[in-house]
Amino acid sequence: MPEPIPNPTANSSAADGPESVWTHRGYRMRAGEFNTAMVHFYRGEVQRSNTWRLRLDSTTNWAVVTTGAVLTFAFGSVSNSHVVILISFLLVWLFLVIESRRYRYYELWTLRVRLLETDFFAAMLTPPFAPHPEWATRLADSLLTPEFPISQLEALGRRLRRNYIWIYLILGLAWVVKLMLHPTPADSLERFFSRASIGFISGHVAVAGVACFFLVIFLIAILTAGLRAAAGEVLPQSEMMEMSNGLLQNLASAASHVLPEDLPFRSRQKHLAIIITGKPDEVSQQLLSFLNRGVTALEGKGMYTGQARAVLLCAVAPTEVAHLKALVYRVDEHAFVVVNPTEEIWGSGFSNLEPSWKRPLQPRKKSQPKSSSS
Repeated sequence: MPEPIPNPTANSSAADGPESVWTHRGYRMRAGEFNTAMVHFYRGEVQRSNTWRLRLDSTTNWAVVTTGAVLTFAFGSVSNSHVVILISFLLVWLFLVIESRRYRYYELWTLRVRLLETDFFAAMLTPPFAPHPEWATRLADSLLTPEFPISQLEALGRRLRRNYIWIYLILGLAWVVKLMLHPTPADSLERFFSRASIGFISGHVAVAGVACFFLVIFLIAILTAGLRAAAGEVLPQSEMMEMSNGLLQNLASAASHVLPEDLPFRSRQKHLAIIITGKPDEVSQQLLSFLNRGVTALEGKGMYTGQARAVLLCAVAPTEVAHLKALVYRVDEHAFVVVNPTEEIWGSGFSNLEPSWKRPLQPRKKSQPKSSSS
């Protein structure tokens, strides 16, 4: 228990200074008591995150049970309508929205657990055997002003890729099989479309609606693959998982070039790499040749060694960070690489730096008829 110190003197505070780490209203907490408090706090946050993890599993179980019940009813009799499968699309979507909201809460509690694991406990096992200087501030900010660490869109896409995309594929395949087999096997495509009709809605419209629904969920799954703010998600370790994850990110990057710039999908598309090296020309040549990225060099000086250093600035995609580190290490093993996520990059080769109110003043429309006529 913390010991009360009603009137601490200068000598007593100096004697207990190295041992105490926290003082409040005359009570002084020693280092051992502080570590005990952190251990109990860690256990509590782990229990809280496990509770919300179980809540995530429960919504997935609801979706699986609903899918199984709907398919059993739909294929139980040839007279049962295929509409129940379409209704299950909406029910599963409702479960997905509920689970994504729970996933955001789960990430909030897991963020605190990961802060303690990486910046407190793990820091005690590696030199200099001390907690990270900023971990207490980040943890205190999370406790005083809790905020979701990930957006609703990222949570929706992550749960969709992990679980619900497979449920939707099963439902879509079952819906097509239902129309092809019941009440009798369809012998033509026209009969298939006629069976897909729902009341006054024609079969062509129903099929087009289902196709658009699947297109939307696949776009959400692909375009949110590059959003990686989730702290509690364990990153894939196997090469196959890394290849599939990289494929999704490459598809998201390719799709972003044909979409408007103000969509929320296009956040965190670039990283700013800061490279401190004594071989700026060789490193720049590697980045220009293999990554095809522009490099800006700034002159600097290492204050510890007193030697001249160059600071290189290079904007790269998240999928190019590993390649960039390998290229820098190939040239200069003693270089430093700092990678920072950027909100936006404006200028030539990136988003248009010209203000939107000023763009109509540029004679762009006048030059188009000349090029077309020529």
